[in-house]
Amino acid sequence: AAAAAVALLVLLAACGGPGAAGQKRKEMVLSEKVNQLMEWASKRSVIRMNGDKFRRLVKAPPRNYSVIVMFTALQPHRQCVVCKQADEEYQILANSWRYSSAFTNRIFFAMVDFDEGSDVFQMLNMNSAPTFINFPAKGKPKRGDTYELQVRGFAAEQLARWVADRTDVNIRVIRPPNYAGPLMLGLLLAVIGGLVYLRGSNLDFLYNKTGWALAALCFVLAMTSGQMWNHIRGPPYAHKNPHTGQVSYIHGSSQAQFVAETHIVLLFNGGVTLGMVLLHEAATSDMDVGKRKIMCIAGIGLVVLFFSWLLSVFRSKYHGYPYRYVSF
Repeated sequence: AAAAAVALLVLLAACGGPGAAGQKRKEMVLSEKVNQLMEWASKRSVIRMNGDKFRRLVKAPPRNYSVIVMFTALQPHRQCVVCKQADEEYQILANSWRYSSAFTNRIFFAMVDFDEGSDVFQMLNMNSAPTFINFPAKGKPKRGDTYELQVRGFAAEQLARWVADRTDVNIRVIRPPNYAGPLMLGLLLAVIGGLVYLRGSNLDFLYNKTGWALAALCFVLAMTSGQMWNHIRGPPYAHKNPHTGQVSYIHGSSQAQFVAETHIVLLFNGGVTLGMVLLHEAATSDMDVGKRKIMCIAGIGLVVLFFSWLLSVFRSKYHGYPYRYVSF
């Protein structure tokens, strides 16, 4: 019996003991998981996961890689417009990483659709989409590992900054070529060239003050309403509360906005501008006094109404702002 015990001890020592065997098995499992993810990533930049894949490759240890997961609802019957818009930007980010010279197995991009992994949504107590979560290589996700979509928007560049902050992996976003701008510029130049050809030497229309004033006004209204901010940040059109179903068109923070909010502010600015134009015409035109009075009253009404609405929007975003024009 003593000889058998000594032989067992010698055998365990030769194999490294139970701890070494467990470590070897853990390394084998990790290697299999990484190889599987690399194989899928070589075929598709964003790996689609169901409940089983998510639990095995993302939740279960061991793991020495980070996984950025987009929880979404892309099926048409879900009618999630924001999900489709966010998915486009997410695909751009994942493709930028997949085809980068710095691509490694340190980080993977995945997606869980509600209709393919509703059990994952229940497991994480998640009731809204789209949502981006970073599952770090070590430990559980912390508060900062959930992306603040309402504050940052879902533009690929913003997502890349968040990924760099959470994983130390810097991704240079490369967007596919967009020919819409050059095509529109070419169309505009063609229209101008056609007008010049048709009008011949009569180029008085190029000196039309009203036309240039309208063009400049449209540009100013678009810029002051935040259209450029939308182009850079890529915010959602509006927000629907998943609990109450209420749709918000005005963002409650002064640091963000919705696309619908831009359109609303543009409309209000346009109403104020129209009121000012009517007041100017009432004061300078040669029409009879009755029509000028009507124009004056209409102008004052437009200015008061739309400027009051603008202040209401401002008060809703800058809480505590004490001034108002007319109560709404």
